Amino acid sequence: MRNALLLPIFILFFYGCSTAQFPYSSSNKKAIHYFELAEKAPKEGMNPMTGAYDFKSGIELLDKALEKDSNFWEAHLLSAEFNEMQRNYKLAIFHYTRALEIDPNHSISGSTVYHLATCQMATADYNGAIQSCSRYLKNPNAKEENLGTVRRMQDCANFAIQAMKNPKPFEPKNIGPSVNTNFSEYYPTITVDGNTMLFTRRLVEFQGENKREQEDFYVTHQIDNTWSRSYPMPRNVNTPYNEGAPSISPDGKKLIFVACTDESGVDYGANRQGKGSCDLFVTEQIGKLWSNPVNLPGKVNSTHWETQPSLSADGKTLYFIRGLRSREGKRDSDIYVSRLLADGTWSIAEPLPPHINSNQNEESVLIHPDGKTLYFASRGHVGMGGSDLYVSRMDAKGNWGLPQNLGYPINTLSDENSLMVSPEGDIAYFASDRPGGFGLMDIYYFELPVEDQPIKTLYFDGFVFDAKTKKSLGASFQLTNLSTGQVVIQSKADATDGTFMVPLPINTDYAIEVTYPGYLPYSLNFNMTLKENEQSYHLQIPLNPENSSTENVLSNVFFDLNQAKLRPESIVELTSFANYLKAHPNLKIEIGGHTDSRGNAQDNLLLSTNRAKAVKDFLTSKGIPETQLSYKGYGSTSPIMTDAAINAISDVNEKEKAHQKNRRTTYTLKP
Repeated sequence: MRNALLLPIFILFFYGCSTAQFPYSSSNKKAIHYFELAEKAPKEGMNPMTGAYDFKSGIELLDKALEKDSNFWEAHLLSAEFNEMQRNYKLAIFHYTRALEIDPNHSISGSTVYHLATCQMATADYNGAIQSCSRYLKNPNAKEENLGTVRRMQDCANFAIQAMKNPKPFEPKNIGPSVNTNFSEYYPTITVDGNTMLFTRRLVEFQGENKREQEDFYVTHQIDNTWSRSYPMPRNVNTPYNEGAPSISPDGKKLIFVACTDESGVDYGANRQGKGSCDLFVTEQIGKLWSNPVNLPGKVNSTHWETQPSLSADGKTLYFIRGLRSREGKRDSDIYVSRLLADGTWSIAEPLPPHINSNQNEESVLIHPDGKTLYFASRGHVGMGGSDLYVSRMDAKGNWGLPQNLGYPINTLSDENSLMVSPEGDIAYFASDRPGGFGLMDIYYFELPVEDQPIKTLYFDGFVFDAKTKKSLGASFQLTNLSTGQVVIQSKADATDGTFMVPLPINTDYAIEVTYPGYLPYSLNFNMTLKENEQSYHLQIPLNPENSSTENVLSNVFFDLNQAKLRPESIVELTSFANYLKAHPNLKIEIGGHTDSRGNAQDNLLLSTNRAKAVKDFLTSKGIPETQLSYKGYGSTSPIMTDAAINAISDVNEKEKAHQKNRRTTYTLKP
């Protein structure tokens, strides 16, 4: 119905901009006859099935009018309008220009110049657009409501000229025939290990002579740097209705996606309930099966249009696009954010600030696994014209910075409306119908310029199990940035196999705490520094049952050298441990202090005792009864690695790590 809305616009524009009164500027009767027929042609030739107006017939009649009188500026102007509606921008420019040449003052408000600038932008005639914008802005009668748009066009044209003089490296490569087909493939999303990709494929189905398009999800796996043949998601996820714009969790076990109603506006398909228009749904993989998708719990979905979800790496923040329609029928879409609440539902969504959300449409959004880099598409910021891709970075206070255009030729005159960036940050994926593909829209990838890359993020995976029986456990775990004290990940291991996989920015110290009902808490600290070509940090996590007498290490308790004063980084784990003891008042524990064997044995014994006491004192300050706690210093008498084993290590760094293992704070259950 786009053209149905535009017909009144061109009629009002034509008569509103004209300063001439009848008779026309032409005295040729045949030219006037063709012109008046052309005015009526679009509506008279309207397609009854689609409501599309017949501008083509109008243009043909105007050509005849101009054959009779080539200086008939009204005919040039109406032909320009009709060609602009048909997106024949070069012809529109020709006729707008001729109308202005014949009578430069025919439009008091400068509307012809305004439309000329718009068409020049659409054809990348940036120098011409700058001249037209300047001319419009100098007009004292220019319409106030157009001034902002014209200034933005002028800024975009200047930006485009400079961007094309300084192109960025851009060599897109087709991802290949195992993914791309003669159908359209788009909206890729990838797991944090980079080995599983899920995307949307638009299938074409025929029912008799009727053609029907259908969007479904497909999955492919990367094996030996080659993507496998894609296969569809199960039928409880893919339905006869459309599913699109997926966002997969880092471990590949949760999927948030968009589903829309049928023509009725209320039916989302079997076993699905929605709130209106397009809603976000969620499904989870348990073992090898995917659950039936449900409407995303909480306050994200509304009677409006929600789409383009992007789930943060920690699973606690969701970015998406919400489209609102005005009373006049205009759709305005912005980026919104919602946060996961303690009860597992999503909070009321809030729009991102106005320096991100423009006064025009934002069309897609991606939060990178680093949690601090946002990629999005917008029509409202300075760019090449149309929809461009931008990046914004979060500062230390949690505020988003000013968006930066990704530049030319990543952005072009055409619409660029989605981007997916790998966890490592060096590769970006997008969809395009550029020549040389396998069908319609294909998925491509390219090396993202360094200045546009996020923080490099690799993955941390693990396996949680019973220390005695080796049975897998679906334990809860929490990862904390030791330098900031900020919890960066809260999640659970898979309930069936005890595995987990999460992204983590590199070159950072982390603490992990793992809990499961009936088991003692587990903790460890590590630095996410990987050797070259390494992509992951793996951890085996054995949990001791609550009736176990095995020693448990409080790995995230720290002291300064030869001191018994707790460092601030210790507070997170000890506070959590205090909460655990409050929940288990019948447990009695002994805090143990241990040193390595270097130094004087008596000094080591005293230091270890004082450190154990410092931990015990902290716990009592948090309300743990003295009767539940005891402490003891062991010095170097109970090492994890003996001196003989350490002395056999040749590497100096590995030898120091062995001594560090012996320097520890522990707790043991007592009868």
